[in-house]
Amino acid sequence: MTPSPGPARSGDAVVRVLVADDQELVREGIASLLGIQPGVTVVGTAADGQEAVEAALSLEPDVVLMDVRMPRMSGVDAAAVLRRRAPACRVVMLTTFDDDEYVVEALRAGAAGYLLKNLPATRLAEAVRLASAGVSQLDSSVARRLAAALPSEPEPGRDAGPSPASVLTPREIEVLRLIATGSTNREIATRMYLSEGTVKNHISRILGRLGLRDRTQAAVYARDHRLL
Repeated sequence: MTPSPGPARSGDAVVRVLVADDQELVREGIASLLGIQPGVTVVGTAADGQEAVEAALSLEPDVVLMDVRMPRMSGVDAAAVLRRRAPACRVVMLTTFDDDEYVVEALRAGAAGYLLKNLPATRLAEAVRLASAGVSQLDSSVARRLAAALPSEPEPGRDAGPSPASVLTPREIEVLRLIATGSTNREIATRMYLSEGTVKNHISRILGRLGLRDRTQAAVYARDHRLL
């Protein structure tokens, strides 16, 4: 475990981040890039899942960026431990592996997102800030494949929830459809000629009206109701 307290920033609240990756060059590179982004400070790094758990319990970061495959304890197993022992900490998987099985396992373990390492630093910083605010995220390519793999009909005995038209406006239905394809708030805003703040408000209302927790559940709902 390597504590790496970042410089204090005045003004906006700063999101405390722990970076866990078994490759030192990658780990330190991510930490360095994030450390210069506004609103983010890297409080430490870890070389495997076990170190990540110990560091998270000690340093109490808001967000842990976790690789999927690491020695001693995988990122998925570490996410499951942190969900039990540090439920306020949000774990976001950051990996090169876009295998559907890893995605499903990570989400079941309690991960708040699944992103690929080809993100630019500014987008990764945005993802960290959103995760800290409780917004779950999937890489767009992962989200599209995951949505396509979902059953076209609800599982027998499972309540699919209210119909979209009964509780959502046409604009909210379009936002929901774009969420399910993995679009970011910025992409939705550009596509629909809205501000990002308006998109965030739409998403909050959509999740509230449908009784959903996050974007992953929204994708399942959209598929169940044939919005894709």
